[in-house]
This record gives sequence, C-alpha cells and structure tokens, in this order.
Amino acid sequence: MSAAGAPALPLIQVACGVLVDAGGRVLMAQRPKGKIAAGYWEFPGGKVEAGETPEETLIRELDEELGVKATLTGLRVVSWLPPWRGWDDAVLFLFDATLDPADESRIHLEPREIQSLHWCDAATVQERAAAYTARLIEQAGAALTEGTAPVYLENSEIPDW
Repeated sequence: MSAAGAPALPLIQVACGVLVDAGGRVLMAQRPKGKIAAGYWEFPGGKVEAGETPEETLIRELDEELGVKATLTGLRVVSWLPPWRGWDDAVLFLFDATLDPADESRIHLEPREIQSLHWCDAATVQERAAAYTARLIEQAGAALTEGTAPVYLENSEIPDW
C-alpha cells in the first residue's frame, strides 16, 4: 500500500518495436551478450522513457541503435507480455515502418545494443527468435492479410473472448 493507503500500482514496462517487411522478410536485431534478450533475435526498438510516446521512442531508438530515420506507417499490434527473464510484465507496441533506402545502406550499429541485423524469412524467425516473438510476427502478418490490423494480443496470442 502507498502512504495514502491506496494499493501500489503495478510497474509495467512499455516497449515498442518496428516491423520492417521487405518481400516477406522482416528485419531482426541480434542483441549482444549481457543483454536480457541475448541469444534471441528481436525487433529493433526499445523501452519507452518517461514523457515519451511509443512513436517518439521508436524513432529515437532506431536513430540511436542503427543511425537510421524511420517513417512509421501504422500500428500493427499491441501485445501484453508476461514477466520474462527479470522483466516485469510489459505492453509492446509493434509499428510498421519503412526505412529510407539511402539510410539503410548506411546503417551503423550501436555495438552495446545490437550485435547484428538480419533480414529473416518465417523459418529463420522460428529458429532464432523467442517463441512469443515468432507468434507475434505470425499474428501481425495474419492481421495485415485479413485487414484486421492493428490487433490486440496477450502474450502474442489472440485472447479467447
């Protein structure tokens, strides 16, 4: 309970990522050793800082981590995620984006944040990403194909309502 007697509010992380799709392949980042998601490939992006919108976060993170300017073209998914590897539960905003082709050829990785980038097909995503990330990409693709994006997910799955 807080000092005023009200229950303490839960701490929920807010993160955002970008789904850059090029001919059925998605851009995935490999985090370096020592990072919470080390060993898994995930979306470029990061955690929202105080006073920042998810859109501002994503634009900042892509500039800091990759040295690119992204143009967000829409919201694809909002997914609640359960606690994982020391993180509290989180809400993830997954945006569609395009990269300026000139920027893409000049990508500069921030080595403390990203070890490498990969354009991945569905099989590579299944092999290299955490299970929830692979499900998230699958659900995001289905929602886009079916014209139902953006879609709300829980742990990267459609809730059983």
